[in-house]
This record gives sequence, structure tokens and C-alpha cells, in this order.
Amino acid sequence: LLNSMKLLIPGVSGLLGINFAQEMMGKHEIIGIDRGKLNNAPFEVLHRDLTDASGFDSILDSEKPEAVINCAALANLEDCEENPELAQQINVDVPRQIARACKTKNIPFVHISTDAVFDGEKDDFYTEDDKPNPLSVYAKTKLEGEWAVLTESPEAIVARVNFYGWSLNGRRSLAEFFVNNLMNNKSMSGFTDVLFCPMLVNDTARLLVKMLEKNLHGLYHVVGPHAMSKYQFGVEIARKFKLKESEITPKSVVFGGLIAKRSNNLSLSTRKLSTDLGESLPEFSTGLSEFYTQYAQGYPQKIRSYQQF
Repeated sequence: LLNSMKLLIPGVSGLLGINFAQEMMGKHEIIGIDRGKLNNAPFEVLHRDLTDASGFDSILDSEKPEAVINCAALANLEDCEENPELAQQINVDVPRQIARACKTKNIPFVHISTDAVFDGEKDDFYTEDDKPNPLSVYAKTKLEGEWAVLTESPEAIVARVNFYGWSLNGRRSLAEFFVNNLMNNKSMSGFTDVLFCPMLVNDTARLLVKMLEKNLHGLYHVVGPHAMSKYQFGVEIARKFKLKESEITPKSVVFGGLIAKRSNNLSLSTRKLSTDLGESLPEFSTGLSEFYTQYAQGYPQKIRSYQQF
């Protein structure tokens, strides 16, 4: 068993942050940073506003973490379109300052990026060598954040992700959207022409820690090993939860009525990661089974209880 680490997680109340903390708190010491959503968590939480990340040095001095995993982001695509300055601040300036502070103190840093940096025009899986072409303010600021981090600290890890799981408010992931609607017998649509590589967020967390333990650095695609349409994803969830897949209508994203432009193909190759870790990545079916088991065991209620007032 590898040694326990002290891990600092900015953005701990987000979908990845909360599941990462929950997944790792048994083995590692977790210190989360959040703006005040969590006040009943079973791990240490510092209430700080990260938009002023200049104070990050002092947090590193007082907490002395052995690694920092930055899960903080302005991730709502429509919010980013409406507030590009805030998107720039949270998705670019904050990670730059954290990367700089970690480099100065020689602390390993993992920054979370997104599969959305690509325009989706490629007919095949995107590799880490492919040239990004972001379509939305969100994607543009996330790409700038990658550059900022790797410029400040080439030994940092930048992980492009796409994950699903249970969130604090129950509405952060596409999986929750399908589950909530199907359970309430509400019909919904799923895009047949948007491909992505979903991974259970707990698998994402476990992989990020393995990457730290292996001292990897640079850019990696940390997504599921299989591509599927958003519609297919919904159908798989309906089947696993024994709900009515007929409630999900296949639909084209062209008629989606969304403000921010989205890419049709976000199939990312994970060959580099599985090669460098020396293992194959978790299968979609095992992740989906775990997602269902979490539901059956009351996991969503458990993490929601961390924000009780």
C-alpha cells in the first residue's frame, strides 16, 4: 500500500471535488477549499474565495499539503458566455497563480481541464497531440488555463476529463439529469450526434491519485475508454436503473436551442494514460454499476448531508 498523502482540493464542493474527497478521505488526509457550501463535511474545509488566489501561498504555508488537485472552475457553459470576465478569472488566472505557488514550493499540482477544448470536427479519437479549437467561452478559458498552468509549471499534470456522478445539489451531471427525469416519469431528449467518453467521477479521482503516485506530468486525457452518444448514455442509465428508456427521445444537437456552441465529437484517446500507468482504464459498465450501487446505498444523500445548515 502506498503512503498516505495530505491533499489540498480547491473547489471541493464541485462534482469532482466532493467525490474525490469522499473517495480518498479513508486513505489520505483531505483539506478542501470552498466558498462556504460545506459546513458538515467529514474532512477539513477552509472557507476561502479563490478569485483572489494571491493568498494561496499562505494556505500552502499553513497547511503544507503534499499535492494540490485544482477542481475549481466556472463550468456552466451558459454562465461563461454571460460572464466572460469571471470565467477568465476562475478558469485561467486562479490556476495560473496556484501553479506558480506550487512550483515555488515544489508541491505536485494537478489541474482539471475539459474535453471541450476540441471543436469536434475530427472523425476519430483526439490525442494529446491534436490541436485544440475551443468553440465556447468556457472551452476557450479552460484551454488558456491549461497553457497558463503548463507554462508556470511544466511538471504539473493537466487532466482533460469528462465525468458523471452524484453531486451536492443533485443536478450537476448528465447522469443525474437522466435519473431524475426517468424516476419522475418525465420525458426528455438525448443527443444522438454528440459523442463523448463518460467516466464515473470516482474512477477519475482514483486515476488522478495514481498519476500523482507515478510522478506523471504534462497533458493527459483522463476519460472513459469508450465513446458513445449522449442519447446512448441515457439509454444505458435507464437500463441499469430499470427505468423506461422509451421516455428518452433521440434528438439532434442542431435543434437543441443551446446558447454556447458545443462540439459534436469529444472522443478522446486514453492510450497515453493507460500506457504511462501500465494498466487499462476502468470500463464504462463497471463505472455504471458502481454509480447504481452508490444510489442503492444512499450515497447521494450522504454527500448532500455535508452541506446541512
